[in-house]
Amino acid sequence: MGSEMGIRDGRALRPVPARAWEVRTGDGREAAALLGGRPAAEAGFDRVLVDAPCTGLGALRRRPESRWRRTPRDLAELGPLQRQLLRAAADVTRPGGLIAYVTCSPHAAETLAVVEDVLRERADLEAVDALGPVREAALPGALEGECDPGLSRDGGPATVQLWPHVHGTDAMFLALLRRR
Repeated sequence: MGSEMGIRDGRALRPVPARAWEVRTGDGREAAALLGGRPAAEAGFDRVLVDAPCTGLGALRRRPESRWRRTPRDLAELGPLQRQLLRAAADVTRPGGLIAYVTCSPHAAETLAVVEDVLRERADLEAVDALGPVREAALPGALEGECDPGLSRDGGPATVQLWPHVHGTDAMFLALLRRR
């Protein structure tokens, strides 16, 4: 059964040692306080996940009633917050570290537009391919052909957009950024 699930060896099943990770809660816009005034190169994080608050439009298959709770104003309010959170994540990421920006929305205003705006503002960030790691983690053949979730603008590094009708998941977006 292990090979059917695409597990090459037991490493994926071993727990990560507690000393290797840390969960912090709070307002992500204030993440710089975690560094205690020290520079990110010295005290920053190697990996940062921004699970951005979003409209949740990608979860409509599971929560169809939520479509009646959303208005265009929600996008206008969430966009600035999403950008602030991504900028704050960049501020606490060590040079060479990775930031994963994810939403459960397929709306371009909450996905590509946020990432592109922050990349335009920050010369210390670069997009990196998100599709490769997703393909590596997926079941064999699950993301091939019409199921390919990769999005690439202008031939640049791919982001990932999963769709309910194609992938059998909520609509989820992933972009990976590296701090230079």
